[in-house]
Amino acid sequence: MVNTAYDTAGQTPAASPWAAVGVSAFDELLYQAVLNQPDAGAAGWALLTGASPARVREACNRLLTLGLLQPPDSMGGLRAVDPRVAIRGLIRRRETESELLAATAEEMATAYEAGLLREEPSRLVEVASGEGAIAARLEEMYARAEHEVCLFDTPPYLAPAARQVDLQADLLNRGIVSRGIYAATGLEDPKVLTRALRMVELGEQARVLPSVPLKLLVVDGCRALLPLTASVAGGYCAVVVWHSAVTEALQKLFELAWQQATPLGQAADDSELSESERTLTRLLAAGMKDEAVARHLGVSLRTLRRRVSELQERLGAASRFQLGMRASQRGWV
Repeated sequence: MVNTAYDTAGQTPAASPWAAVGVSAFDELLYQAVLNQPDAGAAGWALLTGASPARVREACNRLLTLGLLQPPDSMGGLRAVDPRVAIRGLIRRRETESELLAATAEEMATAYEAGLLREEPSRLVEVASGEGAIAARLEEMYARAEHEVCLFDTPPYLAPAARQVDLQADLLNRGIVSRGIYAATGLEDPKVLTRALRMVELGEQARVLPSVPLKLLVVDGCRALLPLTASVAGGYCAVVVWHSAVTEALQKLFELAWQQATPLGQAADDSELSESERTLTRLLAAGMKDEAVARHLGVSLRTLRRRVSELQERLGAASRFQLGMRASQRGWV
């Protein structure tokens, strides 16, 4: 076997797979000679390869370093390592080197982006106009996520709900952390609430605030997408912000809101609550007004308030706030 093949169509040299793991053409030739004639020794391998003994000795040292040969022992001289073992070792070594190189590339890219921003600050932001352009940028940012995605979720909603669920579900399937803070006003829409609870089931960490300051997506703490306008008459416009002090500030804003938000989840112990009571505790924890909760449950305000009073009595809570605290302690929300 030689280290160069030929493309039969164009008769142009094609690199051997050995080159991908750092083995030269002559080293491959010598390794083949050692495999075929293990007892020939350096002089015999020189004859087989048509090279000088000195060149063979130099190549043997390289093959020893690569793990393709094993050093002499009491049983005899150089021996070839089982190709299945040796080649796997070379592949693992190259994979490790590639991972280190990729990590270095990320570090260098940070310096590269910082240099570009100093040279031309306008590179910091990219404007996307129209629903289609914004949806495309949203999909791209989800696809490029590597560690964590943080989002503020509040009306109005541009992307179709089903597509957004697919994007977030794929994110979670890839093992990427997803944290979302939902506006209670948005959860008053049954479709939005259903979507939020579905994301919790899939593994999203979700919390609720009475309101959130803006729609926001922060990816890996270094890229952000946020709206500039939200007017149907004037069209939709959003901005992508690249790694800078702005994205760091937006991430800090999210973390502050996260500390203040209430967890949104499902009851931990189904035996303690009926289905309607589980739904009621989640809606109350979301900070919804009585009217919105009653609409979700399909009951009158009077019935709703009676059910809330019954829950307060069961938990010995003197107020709704105390009810929420004790329900949280029991894992109901």
